[in-house]
Amino acid sequence: MSKKNELMNQYVADLAVLNVKFHNLHWNVVGERFEPVHVYVEKLYDDLFEKYDEVAERLKMLDVFPLASMKEYLNVSKVKELESRNYEIPEVMQVLKAELEGLRALAINIRTAADEEDDFGTVAMMEDHVAGFDKELWFIASALK
Repeated sequence: MSKKNELMNQYVADLAVLNVKFHNLHWNVVGERFEPVHVYVEKLYDDLFEKYDEVAERLKMLDVFPLASMKEYLNVSKVKELESRNYEIPEVMQVLKAELEGLRALAINIRTAADEEDDFGTVAMMEDHVAGFDKELWFIASALK
């Protein structure tokens, strides 16, 4: 399997695990501004799920099997899970920031590897993902000021 395809499968795994992790934060956020943060985290995990499906389908288009089980995801993903407990809003925002920065870096690595293989479809997809992460990271940075 090419480096690009391995990175894409790691990305699929990270997106799947982060979908669960972000649900944990969505359900367990607490604090005075609970509602807007609760809604924002839901927006983020919905976006992660769309990216997850899009990347898995791109792998299929490249004649590669995407990872498709929790066992595979947990073996490949670099994401650390969170325990189920209450999370104060500043902690939620810091977790979101760190995880989106990690996804952004991985998307850039995939984009670079795809460019080396003249895989223009994957290049375009990852550029869109990076642009989306940039916008969310700006929102988070503004909220943390």
